[in-house]
Amino acid sequence: MGVKYNLLLADDDEDDFAFFKDALDDLPLSVTLTTVSDGVQLMRALAEAGDNLPDILFLDLNMPRKSGFDCLTEIKQVKKLQQLPVIIFSTSLDMNVVDMVYERGATFYIRKPGDFSKLKKVIFNAITFTFQNNFRQAPRDNFILQP
Repeated sequence: MGVKYNLLLADDDEDDFAFFKDALDDLPLSVTLTTVSDGVQLMRALAEAGDNLPDILFLDLNMPRKSGFDCLTEIKQVKKLQQLPVIIFSTSLDMNVVDMVYERGATFYIRKPGDFSKLKKVIFNAITFTFQNNFRQAPRDNFILQP
């Protein structure tokens, strides 16, 4: 196996975190997963990462202390973080929110599926599409990833 993916998950829900990790473990990918549980921890982790940034950030929007919206905005304002692929990973699918995070530079938008096989598929697609697309934002009509 060639590529080893370095992923960061920012999510305050322990069940969602465990579900995500189990899905990753089931995928035929070599992955290192780091997690943070709120936006303040996320921004600190990114600041302390130096040149060792994650390949992809999976970002929940509703987190304590600092929201995913605020984190996404900050990330896109910091020169060394601007190229970091940010995949929004949220329970809701509000089109106003989708439009807002697209405008702010998110790479993809995933509505958290409750079904394990769908979660595995959408995570796998998010990782592979991000790499195939050279870490650039998806076109608007392909922005929402469905399992």
